[in-house]
Amino acid sequence: MRPFTFNTAGSIVFGAGESRRIGALAAARGWRRVLVVTDPGLVRVGLIEPPLAALGEAGLDVAVFSDVAADPPEHVVHAATKRARDHEADAVIGFGGGSSLDVAKLVALLASGRETLPEVYGIGNARGPRLPLMLVPTTAGTGSEVTPISIVTTGTHEKMGVVSPVLLPDVALLDPDLTIGLPPAVTAATGIDAMVHAIEAHASASANNNPVSRALAREALRLMGAAIETAVHDGKDRAARADMLLGSMLAGQAFANSPVAAVHALAYPIGGHFHVPHGLSNALVLPHVLRFNAETAGEAYADIAPIVFPDLAEIGTQARGAAFADRLADLAARCGLQPRLRDVGIPEDALEMMADDAMKQTRLLVNNPRPMSRADALAIYRAAW
Repeated sequence: MRPFTFNTAGSIVFGAGESRRIGALAAARGWRRVLVVTDPGLVRVGLIEPPLAALGEAGLDVAVFSDVAADPPEHVVHAATKRARDHEADAVIGFGGGSSLDVAKLVALLASGRETLPEVYGIGNARGPRLPLMLVPTTAGTGSEVTPISIVTTGTHEKMGVVSPVLLPDVALLDPDLTIGLPPAVTAATGIDAMVHAIEAHASASANNNPVSRALAREALRLMGAAIETAVHDGKDRAARADMLLGSMLAGQAFANSPVAAVHALAYPIGGHFHVPHGLSNALVLPHVLRFNAETAGEAYADIAPIVFPDLAEIGTQARGAAFADRLADLAARCGLQPRLRDVGIPEDALEMMADDAMKQTRLLVNNPRPMSRADALAIYRAAW
């Protein structure tokens, strides 16, 4: 067995209603002045109020930055970092979807002023130290609460990543009750996103693809494959919500150590240029990338296909890998996601530009089980259009 490294959050707290303990968990760690990073939507619906009350009751001095936007641009990171410095925060709590958690990671890293955002883009460039950090997801999709990755929109459309174990939080606090109110479309998109994390981690060409990540990816797919349609169509089903949140976290742990690849590389230009939600962007290209990769990753896909679709165990390995892509496309459609790029307003004449941008995602493409050229990326976009 080849050597590998596996890193994850320092502590994971999971359970219905566990977010009510946020104040006690923070106070027990000696935190006193906390910045909570969240988004306007959670403020508007009042979901942030109980955690803020719990923090106050525990005696913490709390400031809130609530201007996080989807696909957060650099100026949001800078504004949140300034808020942390002005508050003299000694800890950061990210509360919300993947964008809020990603911003919180960077605030904890940058608040000291020892590093700047341009300096930490890339893999392993963030050195720290950082402020103590707790991440509380309110969606079941990104797995950001257990990943060493933060994605930022630079300029107008391009996305850059900060990847470093320094970004892993001290505490990941997961309460499935926080996901009960997610609309069906968000549940579907984030759920498929999490399944993509597990699929790509399992088949990743990374030298750090390891048995721990593969085991976590398989369990993530078992949980989410059985729960996603229930969670989408009956959003108050607490068991389905719990399975989706736990599955999302396990998939996050998997791809945090065995990184994702071409599905994400081709999804980023869709979201960056056309503001399509990240999970839906992944779903739009997923079956087409799997068909492309089947030449070299067919066995890996055949291995996990029956975990999501048990009846596929009855067919041969080669046919199973191909059927997996088709069945995932059907699953996304049953969950209400649009099947084609044209359905989300992407014109055919944008495909060339998207292929150019996808090839810039070298940190992701290097992990793809089959080498991908620009011509390959363009062919996949055309198949998805």
